[in-house]
Order: sequence, then C-alpha cells, then structure tokens
Amino acid sequence: MVERLLQSFLCQRWWEAWPLRQNLIYSFTAAKEELRPPQLVRIGLIQNSIVLPTTDPLLDQKRAIMGRVGTIIDAAGVAGVNILCLQEAWIMPFAFCTREKSWCEFAEVINGESTKFLQEKAKKYNMVIISPILERDEAHGSTIWNTAIVIGNNGNILGKHRKNHIPRVGDFNESTYYMEGNTGHPVFETVYGKIAVNICYGRHHPLNWQAFGLNGAEIVFNPSATVGELSEPMWPIEARNAAIANSYFVGAINRVGTEVFPRPFTSGDGKPAHKDFGHFYGSSYIAAPDSSCTPSLSRYRDGLLVAEVDLNLCQQVKDKWAFRMTSRYELYAELLNKYIKHDFNPQVVT
Repeated sequence: MVERLLQSFLCQRWWEAWPLRQNLIYSFTAAKEELRPPQLVRIGLIQNSIVLPTTDPLLDQKRAIMGRVGTIIDAAGVAGVNILCLQEAWIMPFAFCTREKSWCEFAEVINGESTKFLQEKAKKYNMVIISPILERDEAHGSTIWNTAIVIGNNGNILGKHRKNHIPRVGDFNESTYYMEGNTGHPVFETVYGKIAVNICYGRHHPLNWQAFGLNGAEIVFNPSATVGELSEPMWPIEARNAAIANSYFVGAINRVGTEVFPRPFTSGDGKPAHKDFGHFYGSSYIAAPDSSCTPSLSRYRDGLLVAEVDLNLCQQVKDKWAFRMTSRYELYAELLNKYIKHDFNPQVVT
C-alpha cells in the first residue's frame, strides 16, 4: 500500500528551497518481520524542462539547466532523499531528433563539469545521485555514449552504465550520435541498497529489465525522454509490469516540455519538416513489486517526486509469488541460444 506522509516539520525549509506544489512524500510499506528490521530508503525522481531557448549559446543553456536542477536537488536534500535520479541527458535539450552534430558539444567525460557539480551535492546531502549524460569516451577515439553515472553518497564515482537499446522509431534518430552500450547489466551496491539504471528505450525490452533483477537489483531507475504521440499510452504500464515481474522497485522518469530547434528536420516517416520533437509529457512515478504505485508528476511542470520505500517488500513479494523459483531459465536459455543462430527454425507445430 502507498501512503502519503505530510512533512510538516520540513515544509517551511522545503518551500524556501524550491516552490514545490505539493509537500507530500509517498510511503511504500512492508509487513513487519521478526528477524529483519525495516530497510527504509527515501528515493527521489526529478523531471525538468529546458530553461533557455535552443538558439541560445550552448554553455548558457547548460548552466541554466544546472542552476534549475541544482535548486531541485537542494529540495530533495532537505526532504531527506537518499537516492536521486535525474532524467535522460539532463544537461541538454534532447536534440537527437535533428541529426545535427553540433549538439555533440554537450558530451562530457565521466568526471566532467556536471559530475563534479553533482559530486558536491552528493557529499553535502549524503545522497547517491544518478546522472544520465552524453558521455565522451576519450580513451576510445572520443566515441559518444548515452550513459548514466552513479555517484556515491561520499561524492565518489561508483561506476557507469551505457544505454543498451537505441530506438529507431519516429524522430528518435539517436543512432546518428551513439550506438548500443557495452556495459552489460550492472547493479551498484550503495550504502542504501542495490540499484540499477535501465535507460529510456530499454524499458520496452522485458529481458533487459529481467537481467538487472537477476543481478540482484532492488531499485531500478528508468531515466527517459519520450513524447506523447508515440508512447504515452504505454508509459503507466511498463514500469509497473517490470516492478511486478522482477520483484523490485522502479523509478520511471521522463522529461517535460516542448523543445523547439533552430532548423526543421525530417525523420523518413513521411511527415513534413518540423522543428520540435513533440511534447515530453513528464508523468514520472514510482512502482513497487506488489503492483502499487504513486500518482504521476505533472505532464507540464518540473517536479520532484519523493517516496520512502521498505526494501523488505522485495523479498516478501519473492517469497509470496515465487517467480524466480517457478521460472524455467534453462528452457529460455536453450531457446535464445538457438534463436541467435543464423539457421534458427521456430518451433511451430503444423
């Protein structure tokens, strides 16, 4: 069950930090156990729009976003958030629709400006922060990746994960900039729990979700950038399905707003040239393994969603439903090993 806790003792400081429109924190409870104490973790999701027009100087755009998001992070710190996840490519417009390579200037090395900025926030608030950025891999010919950096509560870099699945649909022309990641399905053991990051389009792939669960994730974050015309009917379903099927919590984050670019572009789908991607509909939410979830944030406004979760719920759901015990991994592995071969024949009985 999801309960809402009124943070009365924090209200004044919280509102001074950032003008939140609701001062409620959601709570996912678990049954009381005799041998384990509750494992309470407060998680936060930030969705935001860009601040300046895409025609402004790139550095001004980046710094403006960092300023706005920094203020929201301060609000999360006041609210006692332990693990915070930002949206996909948070320091820039989601310009990959345009195919224009000038947007590559937003790419950063792992320990770049935005990472250093968030490291200070992480240390200040004793908070784990997930920072999805456009990564410049200088060690491999300055290759670009869509990457999430995991910053520990001491400001240390725990590691990174690169986006596993790259869309080729509508205006999502991302393969012009980066290709599928090469980091597998890492789970990061933080002081607050085991977390993973399933970046954006990976949410459409059930085996991608499952792999993070098999590696022991208790919370999986899904930082995204997706638009209403394409995916909004699917949005409220996929993260909940993943949480249920894999017995972990999911934080689904989507950016918000409509971003207009300087020059029109097309995407080979027959539509006339246009300058915007469509409306990023926000609607970030948190789903639990028992099928409960929070309400979503706004479709139109920046927002911070905070929930306190009891990680004991993950094991309790596993014990109740026994999805792992009743799975037939050997059968799935046999089929997949056959499927990836060029001479695969489907098992069709006629």
